[in-house]
Amino acid sequence: MKLLLAILLLIVGFVMLIKGADWFVDGTAGIAARFGIPQLVIGLTIVAMGTSAPEAAVSITAAMSGNAGITIGNIVGSNILNVLLILGITAAITTVAVQHSTVKWEMPFMHIITIVLAVLGFTGGKIVLWEGIVLWALFLVYLGYLFRMAKNGNDDEEEGELLPLWKQLLMLAVGIVCIVLGSDLTVDNATIIAETLGMDDRLIGLTIVAFGTSLPELVTSVTAARKGKADIAIGNIVGSNIFNILFVVGTTALITPVAFAKGFLIDSAIALAAGLILWFGVMKEHKLKRPVGIIMLVAYAAYFVYLMIG
Repeated sequence: MKLLLAILLLIVGFVMLIKGADWFVDGTAGIAARFGIPQLVIGLTIVAMGTSAPEAAVSITAAMSGNAGITIGNIVGSNILNVLLILGITAAITTVAVQHSTVKWEMPFMHIITIVLAVLGFTGGKIVLWEGIVLWALFLVYLGYLFRMAKNGNDDEEEGELLPLWKQLLMLAVGIVCIVLGSDLTVDNATIIAETLGMDDRLIGLTIVAFGTSLPELVTSVTAARKGKADIAIGNIVGSNIFNILFVVGTTALITPVAFAKGFLIDSAIALAAGLILWFGVMKEHKLKRPVGIIMLVAYAAYFVYLMIG
């Protein structure tokens, strides 16, 4: 009976994720068009921060309960998964166009802050208060850059027939709630099913839970790409990774020192390598195509094997 209920709730979770992503993308794209805000800015802010809610909630709640040690693993692992697995799957399904500014500015910035995180963590074995302030200062610089982009607007934005603003806001709000709740339902019940079938805790943690916290990014990116909103798809992942490092780790460090084990240096190097695969893969044509997506998926499979035997 318990297994049957878990399977039913797992299906409900998936439906909530799919429909939530649908409403969320339509709502955010409509708001971007209405106010002349480039979709890339929406992807890098509202969508990125909304889909990063699980990582932020887990890390900040853990810090407040005196268990900040999981923060770096949660963030670095999620950032690797975001690029290699989520964009890999997205590119395998459909070609994703990438804005010039993303290739020129946002991706290099993501690489730089990944290195900054590794250096800050490795030098003292933890991220302390002043380092949290440094991360937050970089976050404010990033927000200033986004504000400038939004102010410049985008005259080429496709408007079409717009829904009333209240409907767009409702779609955005209901969409993100469905995504987060659907993600929770999916992870919780997939874990129950896995335990019932005899999988051990470590394997569940490395697969279902890790994948589950990144489900919002996955469904949102794939949905956005399929709807032709490529700026939201790419902006969602790049923005999520930046938000994870600067806001989530920065905020956690303001609450309590964040432990940075030596092993995380390897994971940080892999996160940087993942970002570079993405960057070089789109640099020439400003498109993320299936061959690069397949390379990303193979790279994630290799990283997963490393985790399993490490």
